[in-house]
Amino acid sequence: MAPWLLLLSLLGLLPGASPAPPHRAADARAREAAYPELLGPARFALEMYNRGRAAGTRAALGAVRGRVRRAGEGSLYSLKATLEEPPCNDPTVCQLPVSKKTLLCSFEVLDELGKHMLLRRDCGPVDTKVTGAGKPKDFTQGSALISPLFQPHSDDRNETLSSVLPLLNKDPLPQDFSVKMASIFKEFVTTYNRTYGTQEEAQWRLSVFSNNMVRAQKIQALDRGTAQYGITKFSDLTEEEFRAIYLNPLLKENRNKMMHLAKSIGDHAPPEWDWRTKGAVTNVKNQGMCGSCWAFSVTGNVEGQWFLKQGDLLSLSEQELLDCDKVDKACLGGLPSNAYLAIKNLGGLETEDDYSYSGHLQTCSFSAKKAKVYINDSVELSQNEQKLAAWLAKKGPISVAINAFGMQFYRRGISHPLRPLCSPWLIDHAVLLVGYGNRSGIPFWAIKNSWGTDWGEEGYYYLYRGSGACGVNAMASSAVVN
Repeated sequence: MAPWLLLLSLLGLLPGASPAPPHRAADARAREAAYPELLGPARFALEMYNRGRAAGTRAALGAVRGRVRRAGEGSLYSLKATLEEPPCNDPTVCQLPVSKKTLLCSFEVLDELGKHMLLRRDCGPVDTKVTGAGKPKDFTQGSALISPLFQPHSDDRNETLSSVLPLLNKDPLPQDFSVKMASIFKEFVTTYNRTYGTQEEAQWRLSVFSNNMVRAQKIQALDRGTAQYGITKFSDLTEEEFRAIYLNPLLKENRNKMMHLAKSIGDHAPPEWDWRTKGAVTNVKNQGMCGSCWAFSVTGNVEGQWFLKQGDLLSLSEQELLDCDKVDKACLGGLPSNAYLAIKNLGGLETEDDYSYSGHLQTCSFSAKKAKVYINDSVELSQNEQKLAAWLAKKGPISVAINAFGMQFYRRGISHPLRPLCSPWLIDHAVLLVGYGNRSGIPFWAIKNSWGTDWGEEGYYYLYRGSGACGVNAMASSAVVN
C-alpha cells in the first residue's frame, strides 16, 4: 500500500473504508507504546535529522515517548523526543561559541513492512526534559516536511502530510462521549422522523451515527474551504449504504461516450454568474432512495437549454429516463451521454406533471404526443474551468459529475477537500452547475443537487473552483437545442 494510502487508512478516510464497529473502536485509536518499541523509529528519525551533518556536529538521542497507530501491515509512530546537540565551536560555522543545547522534537514515522519513512519533523530549543509534566516554556516550533503526501498539483501545493498528521494526535474520545451521542441521536431521530424495526437495529444505528460524527469531524478538520460538516439526514447510514442508495457507480467506470467536443467560445467569463436569478433553473428535486442522479443532472441541463432557446422553463421528467433509457440502469446508475441519446431517439421529454417521478423502474409509458421538449444533439465540454465558466455564463447550466466525498455530511459553505480524499478519478455523483462566484475571496461553483431542499444549502452544494476539485471539470456536458 502506498504510504499516503496507508495514512488515509489509519485515518479511516479512504473511499470505501468502513468505520470500525463499536466493539473494536478502541483498537482503531492510537495507544501508548512501550519504550523499546519506540527505539527503532526514534533512531531512524534521528538518522534522518543528522543526515548530511559532519562528524562531531550530530545530535544524540535523549528521552523518547510516543504513541502508535496500526493499520494492516503498517504502523504510524507519533514520537516526542529530546535531542542533545553538541556545542558549536567552529568559527567558520558559529560566530560565537555555542554551548551544548537540548531540542524537543515531534516526529511522525511510518513503518510499513519493516521500512521506515519520516513524515514530519518539528524541533525547537527547550530546557525541560520530554518526560517532564506540561509543555516546555521556551519551546518554539519550526516545521520541516520531509516527505510529501503526493506529487503536488499546481493548485495543491499545501496538500501535504503536515496538514493531515495533526489529526492523528487528537486525544481519545471523552468518557461521556456515548452519553452525549445518545442524546444527539435522539434529537436526530425526532428531527428526521426515523423509525427502526427493533431495539437491536436502533442500537446499531446509534453506533453508525456515532462513528459518522467522528468521521464528519475528521472531514471537517481536513477541509480547506469554509464548508461545515455534521448531522444530515444521511447520518444514520453507513458509507456503504449511502453509496449504494444515493450514488452512481457507473460514472467512475465510464466517461461520456459518443459525444463530440463543443466548439470553443473562448475563456472570457464575467466575475460571477447565477442562472437561478435569471429563471433558467427549476426547483430542487429529490431522487429519493434511487441512484438516478444521472437523470436529474441531464434533465436540469435540458430544462436550462430549452429555457434559453424557447423562453419557457418546464420541469421535465426524470422517470421517463429511468423507464425508457434501456442502455442505462435506472436506480443502479447511468451516464449523461446515454441519457442525451435516449432523449433524442425517443423524440423528446415529457414534463414532470405528465410523467411523474416514482423513484423506481417502471414500464416505459412515454408518449410522443405528450413530449414538450426535444434536443438535437449533445456535446462534451472543456476541462478548463475558466472555459467552463465562460460556457456556462453564455450557454446555460452544465451537467457534471463529481466525487461525492464528504457530501454525506455536508451542511453549508464552500467545500474544498484534500485532493487524495476527493480524487477526480473516482467520480460517483452527477449534478448540475448553475453558477459560480466568490465568497470572501474564495471562488466556488454553485451546484444544484437532487437530494431535496433539506440537504446542504437548501439543496445546493458549493465546491471550490479553479483546481478541478473532486473532478468537477472531468465530465462536463450539455444537450444542444437548435
